[in-house]
Amino acid sequence: MPAAPGAFLQDRLAGWVSDLTTLHELTERLAATRTLDSALHETLGAGAALVGARRGLLVLDPADGAGPSRTIGLGLAHAELGHIETVPRSATPHGRFLDGLPVTTGPLASPDILGDPGLDPRCREVATGLGYAASYALPLATEADGRLGVAVWLYDEPAEPLERQCHLAGLYTRYATAHLSRLLELERTRADAAVIAEELLPSVLPRVPGVRLAARHRTTPTGGGDWYDALPLPDRALGLAVGSVGGRGPRALAAMGRLRAGLRAYAVMEGEDPVAVLSDLELLVTLTEPAGAATALYAYCEPDRRSVLFAGAGHTPPLVTGDRRTEFVETTLSAPLGMLSCWEAPSVEFSPGPGETVLFYTDGLLRRTGDSMDRAFARLHAAAAAVPRALRQDPGAVADHVLRTVLPGGPTSDSTEDVVILAARFD
Repeated sequence: MPAAPGAFLQDRLAGWVSDLTTLHELTERLAATRTLDSALHETLGAGAALVGARRGLLVLDPADGAGPSRTIGLGLAHAELGHIETVPRSATPHGRFLDGLPVTTGPLASPDILGDPGLDPRCREVATGLGYAASYALPLATEADGRLGVAVWLYDEPAEPLERQCHLAGLYTRYATAHLSRLLELERTRADAAVIAEELLPSVLPRVPGVRLAARHRTTPTGGGDWYDALPLPDRALGLAVGSVGGRGPRALAAMGRLRAGLRAYAVMEGEDPVAVLSDLELLVTLTEPAGAATALYAYCEPDRRSVLFAGAGHTPPLVTGDRRTEFVETTLSAPLGMLSCWEAPSVEFSPGPGETVLFYTDGLLRRTGDSMDRAFARLHAAAAAVPRALRQDPGAVADHVLRTVLPGGPTSDSTEDVVILAARFD
């Protein structure tokens, strides 16, 4: 007996509700991704579920040529992706999208790769070697940005997604492409900020007899305001500085650049008086950053005498480490720059021993640990004390060991704290 019209409509309605629920869940999961890589993997996996495929690949290759470009796989090892990429792009169905095929042509299905005489023999050879027999490709493109890339799903047997599956996959990829476009722009902005941050810092550290220098800088994805500097001064002296500007992004980078440039000028004029240098820098902060605050530490070093005279404005104390001792240099409390109408604090002088390394660092190193400040200081002290003797001759190796030990998981990409370590080893 044929089904009643009402039952048929109920079945259709239930199917629509199920499809909409699935689509909603998948788009919610995609919306929760915060990085381009995670969104690419989520898009590829969700699309495979919608079209009933087990494997696939997604090629990100923006049409504007500004990058980034990458290929990710689902159920395909790195070597297998490389095998697929040996096929000339123009010979693959999905490669036609990447070579400029108008996206208005819609998806491209190859339901029987091995039985299609129109395909390039190399396509059939690779498909046989990797064990797939059909593919379904959808372009990733927006009207505003043009082509971003293409997603391809692979079937183990000759197959083609149903009309309902194609419709859902099309709806999902339209949403996914818009989301990927936003994350792509964010990644480009972050990459530009990172480049600017690095360009604002010294490209080469000076060589001064009696001391060897190394620096490590780990910036945040949005570009923070932590900085360092080292400049040779008259009479074979050396000026060393580290500092931090509040905030993130272009504004913090601009403030950081102004402060570093100002400190260099003041260090040349009155470098042997760190208090005077920071007092001048305080005036600069007051004039150029009236709503902001900054920390800074400036040290006037005379390597021949193994003498370090420094002053700090709200900054973390230096740490001296060697074979016989590892200790923080005692400093007096002082306010950050921009907090008082007139900044001044006493300077501190100490003498590193032969073979000892002085570590100047920003508090981002401590804050990235996630511990209280007392525990973070203790972790930093233990890391410096545990530097192997064989590494102590190289300030870069000392800085790397401290960075790895204090942050064993590495500086996380979602952290909001910059990290700067400036290491000076005295002969």
